[in-house]
Amino acid sequence: MDYLIRKAVAADAPAVAAMEAACFSAPWSLAQIADEIGKGNALFFVAESGGAVCGYVSAEDICGECYMNNLAVASACRRRGIAAALMRSLTEAAKSRGCEFLTLEVREGNVPARNLYETFGFSLAGVRKHFYDAPKENACIYTLYFDKDEP
Repeated sequence: MDYLIRKAVAADAPAVAAMEAACFSAPWSLAQIADEIGKGNALFFVAESGGAVCGYVSAEDICGECYMNNLAVASACRRRGIAAALMRSLTEAAKSRGCEFLTLEVREGNVPARNLYETFGFSLAGVRKHFYDAPKENACIYTLYFDKDEP
């Protein structure tokens, strides 16, 4: 499967919202996603294949700290390196903006996602008890600190 990673644009919001609804128990609305894509401090990337969005990652640069919101890949497109490519784009963008770190929460039971983040060098920083609903689950907080001397 060939795919391209690119910055999200307003026209991507409906496809991202549909994927969000398919992947998460408490999805963001179309309006929230459209708003996020339009923010100046957003780091929002999509994976596109055959003209269709097949994955996305969103984060915000807040005063030099990067907070990841969501990462999702369409179920039919998983296990093809798309999530890793999206994470690579996000970490490179956060570094290039001068962020000190990138942090995120992930369901404790989402072992594939946790493995992906650990592969990228994220460290478990803590656990938020009963953070998620539907079903109720702990959140693992992962953080990747950037070396300021690294290009």
